[in-house]
Amino acid sequence: MSRFDWPSLMRAGMRGLGLRPAEFWALTPAELHLLLGGGSAPLGRSGLDALMAAYPDKRGNRDD
Repeated sequence: MSRFDWPSLMRAGMRGLGLRPAEFWALTPAELHLLLGGGSAPLGRSGLDALMAAYPDKRGNRDD
């Protein structure tokens, strides 16, 4: 099991980003990762096509 390096994350969030403790603890790990410069590449056309195939718009009597 990997562990979070909480002291480093807290330093990065509170000292580096200037977050107050309550703001730091209210973030999800994904939000903190994004704020610290992480993230994934933008969704490309092939990714969009895959999402559209997996979740097509419904047609018919139901609202889209």
